[in-house]
Amino acid sequence: MSRIPRSLLGALVGVTALLTTGALATPAGAAPAPGSGAEVGAAAQERARDFWTPARMRAAAPLDLLTVDGHFEGGSAPRTGARTTVAPTDVGVQAFPSGGTAWTGGGAVVSTAGRVFFTYQGRTASCSGNAVTSANKSTVITAGHCVKLEGAWHTNWVFVPGYHDGQAPHGRWTATRTLATPQWTASEDINYDIGAAVVAPLGGQLLTDVVGGQGLAFNTGYNLPMYAFGFPAAAPYDGEKFIHCSGNTSRDFLLSNDHGMTCNMTGGSSGGPWFTRFDEATGTGLLSSVNSFKYNFLPNRMYGPYFGTDAQNLYQAAQSS
Repeated sequence: MSRIPRSLLGALVGVTALLTTGALATPAGAAPAPGSGAEVGAAAQERARDFWTPARMRAAAPLDLLTVDGHFEGGSAPRTGARTTVAPTDVGVQAFPSGGTAWTGGGAVVSTAGRVFFTYQGRTASCSGNAVTSANKSTVITAGHCVKLEGAWHTNWVFVPGYHDGQAPHGRWTATRTLATPQWTASEDINYDIGAAVVAPLGGQLLTDVVGGQGLAFNTGYNLPMYAFGFPAAAPYDGEKFIHCSGNTSRDFLLSNDHGMTCNMTGGSSGGPWFTRFDEATGTGLLSSVNSFKYNFLPNRMYGPYFGTDAQNLYQAAQSS
C-alpha cells in the first residue's frame, strides 16, 4: 500500500501494541536478510534464566500503549509467493467463534505456547510465543516488537512454554539469538511485526523434543477461520491464564495489510500464535500469524501480520541457526 504520512496517521488513529512490562520450507524469492539481535553468550543465558523468578514473572505489568505515530509508516504490502506449509511435530470441542475465553481444550497447544519474558528499557516485560517444527528443534515464533522495540533489541529473553501461575512446568528457555523481519528491524513496519528466537538446550534436551512444535503456513490468503492464543496480562486479564479467540478473519481495510479477528485479548498477548486448520481435539494447527496490534477505536478486534515471503525467510533463518 502507499506510504501514509505520520502526521495524517496520528490524526486518524492510534494503534495499541499488545506488550506488557514491570527441513523444511524453502523461502520463495530473494529477500533482505532477517534482522538479528546480538548473539547471547552462555553466561548471559544463565543470568536470564536465573533472573526470571516466579515473582518477577507474575509482576510483569503492561507497558504504556504505543501509538500509530511512532510505529506505523504505511509500509509496503507483504510480498507473497506459493502457499507453503510445515507439518506439526507431535510429542472436547470449544465454542466457535470465541472472543477471548480461557482455553480448556488441552492438546498440544498447551505445551507449545507460552509466555515470553525480557527486559525492555530497564523494565521487566512479557509477550507470548509458540514453539514450531524446525530443523534445529529450538525455534520460537513471536511478534517483532517482542524481540525489538524503539530501535533496541530486548535482553534477558526467555520462553516459558506451558506457563501458569508463575510456574515454568517445562523450564525457562533462554534465547541464543533473536531475529525479526528486515522491515521490522529497519523501521518497525507493523505489516511485518514478526519475530523469532532460537533457544539454548535445557538439561541436555532441545525445545521441541520436550514440548512438541506446531506447524506453519505461509501465503495462505485472507478470509479464513483462525484460532488465536496468548497470555494477556492487561486488565481484565492477569497473565496467569491461557486465553484463546476464534472466528472468521478478514483483511484489514484501514491502514495495514493484516488479518483481523474479533478478540478481546489485551497487552501481553503479543506474539501469541494464530492457527489455520486448527484441530481442537489434538490442539495442533498451522501457525499463520501472531497477535500484533489493535486500533484504539476498535478495542475488540485484533490484528495479525500476513505470513508472506519475508515471514517464511525469517523462519528459514531461525531454523537454520
